[in-house]
Amino acid sequence: MVNSEITVAEYLITRLKEIGVDHLFGVPGDFVLGFLNQVLRSEVKYIGTCNELNAAYAADGYARIRGIGAFATTYGVGELSAINGVAGAFAERVPVVAITGSPAAINFRTRPLLHHTLGDYRIPMKMYEKVTAASTQLASDGTAPAEIDRVLSACLARHQPVYISLPSDVVNMKCGRPEPFAFPAAAVSDKDALAEALKEALAMLEKARRPVVIGDVELIRYKLQKEFSGFLDKTGFPYATMMLGKTVLSEQHPQFIGLYEGDRSREYVRSRVESADCILQFGALLTDFNTGGFTADIDGSNLISANIRSVKIKHHHYENVSLRDFILGLTEKLSRRESPALDIQCAGSGCVHRHTEPYEPDAAKPLTIKRFFDRMSHFVEKNSLVVAETGVSLFSAAEMLMPEGATFIGQTFYGSIGYTVGATLGACIAAPERRAVLFIGDGSFQVTCQDLSTMIRNRLKPVIFLINNDGYTIERVITDRSYNDLQPWKYHKLPDVFGGGPGFDVRTEGELETALNKALRADGLVFIEIHTGRLDCPEALRSAGRSMAKTNQLE
Repeated sequence: MVNSEITVAEYLITRLKEIGVDHLFGVPGDFVLGFLNQVLRSEVKYIGTCNELNAAYAADGYARIRGIGAFATTYGVGELSAINGVAGAFAERVPVVAITGSPAAINFRTRPLLHHTLGDYRIPMKMYEKVTAASTQLASDGTAPAEIDRVLSACLARHQPVYISLPSDVVNMKCGRPEPFAFPAAAVSDKDALAEALKEALAMLEKARRPVVIGDVELIRYKLQKEFSGFLDKTGFPYATMMLGKTVLSEQHPQFIGLYEGDRSREYVRSRVESADCILQFGALLTDFNTGGFTADIDGSNLISANIRSVKIKHHHYENVSLRDFILGLTEKLSRRESPALDIQCAGSGCVHRHTEPYEPDAAKPLTIKRFFDRMSHFVEKNSLVVAETGVSLFSAAEMLMPEGATFIGQTFYGSIGYTVGATLGACIAAPERRAVLFIGDGSFQVTCQDLSTMIRNRLKPVIFLINNDGYTIERVITDRSYNDLQPWKYHKLPDVFGGGPGFDVRTEGELETALNKALRADGLVFIEIHTGRLDCPEALRSAGRSMAKTNQLE
């Protein structure tokens, strides 16, 4: 006979598994050990990381592939180490479950001077409340199940992180086995508001001769790619993406014209978007990087902007209109246009680095950033996971035309340097059958490099390109001072230090070819250190630097 009761920890683990969490990242600490002991006996696999920040980054990267991720740390010192990773997921709308093993519930009332504590035991939770969609401290067996369900539902519904504090004495309390999880229902539109929004939008779109569509990040986060693809197939309209929405659909799509980022766009893309007589934005976040430092020149009188729960048309706001319903409503009513009248040029004309351009290496020639990413456009395979760190890597990789099925990952809004080491770990765990390619600079790598060892320990197989440009180039293009200098490392030797995997030191185009040929034959992690000039970077990054220097009033 099956026992009708399980522990609170088992209840939480069961729910995590049910909503799609097959792996839990984390770092042990005495207050969380009771929970981790039960994880080890469960179907959820524990992946230990070298620090808590990388555990949070890994959960973020995992969630971008699987739809949700989770990590566990100990109270105080562990959870506060991880909070920056949670803040990034909050800003970029990534659903992550942060679990803290905390002191026994009675200690929150009596406040003894236990290690890792701050006097007021609720300080960490109060901090997490600012960067999560919901939070809870599980207080008893009677209330824990409902609280777990409430918080996990908020995570899924709002696509943002949540926080669960699990006191050490609550871990083993008994509660009833859960019924099937009630996944949050899709948002329901106000019928009248939806009808009015559609009527106004359809009038503009049917009148327009040169419409264009911008598909952005909310389409990815809320899994609306199928609806977006159906809309494009029905209408024939050209579409661009912003940096946050890169690879929302295949960049081989015949209606994809390229990356739009204001003045930093390729000329055809900028001109085609800004000269359109109707611009339809789906799920766009108008951040500084997305808009080219707020240089996007879009005429508000021609703009239809639809976000996840609202639509804005000119000066009219329609609340409680779901993005999905709005897309489907337009798809049903609009007719297809033929492409010659819509001025659609292939995305190759809107991307600097594209595999349609021939590449012939000059063996003795020193590598440059442009030549390196030109070569990468031929190296990245279909269905790859392409992860790009903030800085030279992000701004260069964003201008690559991605192959069919590729997924692009970058922390394009929050921009915390070092994010991609943990994110690559998480993405590789989430999809081990797909090749991951990481582009990261030396400055960012020094922040979070330890979890290279976790990739090796778990026999993951990313290809990591370390761009060694001798310091913080993203800061140098803002202002070039000595605080942007770093102690140089022999980065390519780190795989050997951490326990396995070939490393290559590359300075010329010929050496790059040798390393790539060996990488293609390797059965494991490959680390390739690329040397370039200090200020060798794409013009888009220089433009961003000038914008940030002006904003911050720097000389």
